[in-house]
Amino acid sequence: MKAVIIMGSKKDMEFSRKISGYLDRFGINSELQVASAHKTPLRVLEIIKEFEGEDVVYVTVAGRSNALSGMVDANTTKPVIACPPYSEKFAGMDVLSSLRMPSGVAPMVVLEAENAALAVAKIFALKDENLRKAIEEYQEEKRGEVLE
Repeated sequence: MKAVIIMGSKKDMEFSRKISGYLDRFGINSELQVASAHKTPLRVLEIIKEFEGEDVVYVTVAGRSNALSGMVDANTTKPVIACPPYSEKFAGMDVLSSLRMPSGVAPMVVLEAENAALAVAKIFALKDENLRKAIEEYQEEKRGEVLE
């Protein structure tokens, strides 16, 4: 099991590394790739083709006009989680490009790096009992944080 984190540019590296760090906590390997739906669409398709035979979940990290998430989702049967980094520009409204997708294109949208990693973990936990238990422990820790 692996999460393939595709970011639209190297500017998204720090945010993508946060996702990768949270995935490490669940024992999920991740691979970081840079490819833009607008500027290098053939590279995006190459990445999808490279991992299509594996048990992967894609996490796409792109802001502004987020074509990356829809493009990846439209070209794979694997789960795609769009995790656009928040921007103060346009009062954060550029997130709308991640929410409105054409029919037949359905990436899930999760705005926080930690929650994107959790979503990946929950997908893989459908077939991995140890991972399911790790998620239960994580959720119990979060409950404890609230009660403190």
